[in-house]
Amino acid sequence: MNRNRLIFAVLFLCFTCISFAQSAHVKGIILDNDNRPVSNVNITSGKNSTQSDANGFFQIDVVSNKKASILFTHISLKMISLTVNLKPDEVFVFNPVMNNSQEQMGEVFVSSKNRKRVQGITTVETATIKKIPGANAGIENILKTLPGVNSNNELSTQYAVRGGNYDENLVYVNEVEVYRPFLIRSGQQEGLSFTNTDLVQNVDFSAGGFQAKFGDKLSSVLDITYRKPTQFGASLEASFLGGSASVDLVSKNKKWSAVTGVRYRNNSLLVNSQDTQTNYTPTFADIQTNVNYDISEKWQMSFLGNISQNKYLYQPLTRETKFGTADQPMALAVYYEGQEKDQYDTYFGAFKTTYKASPSLTLKLIGSLFHTTEKEHFDILAQYRLGNIDTENPTNSSGIDFKRGIGSQLNHARNDLDALIANIELKGAKDWKESQLEFGLKYTRESIRDRVVEWEVIDSAGFSINPPLVILPENNQPYSPYTGPLLPYQNIRATNFNTINRFSGYAQWNKQSELGSSQIWYHLGARFQGWNVEGALEEGKTQFVVSPRAQFAIKPDWEKDMVFRISGGLYHQPPFYRELRDLDGVVNPNVKAQEAIHVVLSNDYNFKMWNRPFKWVTELYYKSLSDVNVYSIDNVRIRYVANNNAKAYAQGLDFRLNGEFVPGTESWVSFGYLKTEENYENKGYIARPTDQRLKFAMLFQDYMPNIPSVKVYLNLVYNTGLPGGAPAYSDPYLFQNRLNDYRRADIGFAKVFVDSSNQNLKTSWLKNFKELSLGLEIFNLFNNQNAITNTWVRDVYSKNQYAIPNYMTSRVFNVKLNARL
Repeated sequence: MNRNRLIFAVLFLCFTCISFAQSAHVKGIILDNDNRPVSNVNITSGKNSTQSDANGFFQIDVVSNKKASILFTHISLKMISLTVNLKPDEVFVFNPVMNNSQEQMGEVFVSSKNRKRVQGITTVETATIKKIPGANAGIENILKTLPGVNSNNELSTQYAVRGGNYDENLVYVNEVEVYRPFLIRSGQQEGLSFTNTDLVQNVDFSAGGFQAKFGDKLSSVLDITYRKPTQFGASLEASFLGGSASVDLVSKNKKWSAVTGVRYRNNSLLVNSQDTQTNYTPTFADIQTNVNYDISEKWQMSFLGNISQNKYLYQPLTRETKFGTADQPMALAVYYEGQEKDQYDTYFGAFKTTYKASPSLTLKLIGSLFHTTEKEHFDILAQYRLGNIDTENPTNSSGIDFKRGIGSQLNHARNDLDALIANIELKGAKDWKESQLEFGLKYTRESIRDRVVEWEVIDSAGFSINPPLVILPENNQPYSPYTGPLLPYQNIRATNFNTINRFSGYAQWNKQSELGSSQIWYHLGARFQGWNVEGALEEGKTQFVVSPRAQFAIKPDWEKDMVFRISGGLYHQPPFYRELRDLDGVVNPNVKAQEAIHVVLSNDYNFKMWNRPFKWVTELYYKSLSDVNVYSIDNVRIRYVANNNAKAYAQGLDFRLNGEFVPGTESWVSFGYLKTEENYENKGYIARPTDQRLKFAMLFQDYMPNIPSVKVYLNLVYNTGLPGGAPAYSDPYLFQNRLNDYRRADIGFAKVFVDSSNQNLKTSWLKNFKELSLGLEIFNLFNNQNAITNTWVRDVYSKNQYAIPNYMTSRVFNVKLNARL
């Protein structure tokens, strides 16, 4: 009996092996958008691989009796994935169309979306970016509605992620790191973000725990890809805030293609809604182009260029701000003399070449050059009166009883900066079966020339106010004469010529496998960077850091579509020039890299509700930071202490629910909790400048049921107040004050004449348009008064200081026209 069982088992195993050894076959012809055969497409399935021939024909063997994944990749076309489950010797015919605009779905999934899902990357649709209203509409406007991303400044494109600051976010365009100007201190000076929304094809964002292939920053990665056009096209946008135009060009042989955009912006509409009355003449303009050339099927070249000029001419006239309480209402009236003239000119160029050495090896060489010249010149005299609101004296035309104090403040600056940053980088990717190795080496040279000359003089009732944190004879004016020196309240003077050389690199191993019936993904890697600062008053030492990182994701074989992920590692941020400069403007060349240990746990759940797709994402994170370079934030200007004498932590929980609340449109709701504190010189833990505890945001798209061509877009953000209400010079351990909560709602209405759903209209004047809409936008719908900072007014008699909020924009109306050919 036992012998018969043994024989049966051996025969069964042999039969099973023979059955499993049998293969199925997939074949077909690959075409492009113009129905032309596509040759040299790499087709892989497990250990098997092949290429399409000159007629676009391919055939590949796949395993039978189980799910098999097939990938179709091409150097200049979007990847296609197909999942099949075939019987032995079954032949499946598949004729895909490969293009540049979208990825094609196979039987079950689109592999790139699946890959980004397990990597914790959020993808934002470009169509959504252009539709959603905001004072600074664009990619950053959408990011601020995502969990973990915080901002309380609608005039700025800067954002803080999970307790970090504006300098801790990586931004890539076509795999090239881009930079922002150095000297900008307020959101209304920024004008334009680097990224031109008209040119964008893909937007990916990671709020933490990102992979080693991304750079050396502590908080987040924004990875943007500009499109490669396949046919002629043009677009136009015009509004009261400015306008933009773009054009797509393609050569007859399809080897050359280019997309170019021009933008202009004027923030007068927004600035004129603030408390300060000004003569304001800004000019924010830029031109960008992305040119591609296919030398062959295996070799491609591209160029990304940008020229930008921001002129900020600002002449404040008067200001009146009411504040205080219901029992004691107060007002501040300010009368100005002088003006501010700022200019930021940036020039950026990047060359990239991609070579497909073999079906499994891709190499890229990237070189870029960034040059910025910036000047910040101003002399502004502010004479103020502070008093109670007079509700009893009808003869008082101003309605304010100015009895509390009078004074003046003179601010002067002659700041000039010239920075040249050059990069050259070699990147590659090697595929082995279900594994992949990514690697890269990079050299960066930063040349900075910087002159800082700025001072502030303050007096109250004619008596000069001594600088803080300086030991001087007691000043008890006007009751007794002051015999000490007369010094500016703040005085910064420095000249820095510095060169920073950096070498960096990374290696990362990616693998997709199975654990029982579950799918699993590994991403293991490490980065290194070495750098040296030259030209400072003291000698700069060469420093070196290594940052190991890892991600692990598992998709159980459950009825519910869930992915669980853990990611993190050791993250370093070697100091950029601004982090090297201390509060006196002097460069400390030996500032160390800030270090953070990240741990991120997440759950990604896809489900159906109302027979429509939805996604619920939960992320729990913790960061432990050491060698922290503490800083203060004034509007968007960051000033560092530059001594690494602190440690900190950040912890929080983020939720996001997105899906088709309205059929055919994507909307989402975000909620986040954050707590971040720092311990400077072992004095104890206090809130960091970006400690924004609670965040709620909603992005909603809808249409009128009886008039579906009228669309409605709502962008709503609520953030609890930041600890930014104290004077910048004050000791945060002695004085901490939070700003009020930030509440803002922007809404847009658009009449859509033509879009993708009705492009076949025969009306003569509409038939040439692919898209055409006219809209009305209302910024700050509920007219909330949001403060970005406080102005501190001093009364020499009472020795009191009063915090007067600097309010952001009030309700503003805007009209916008969008067209695409």
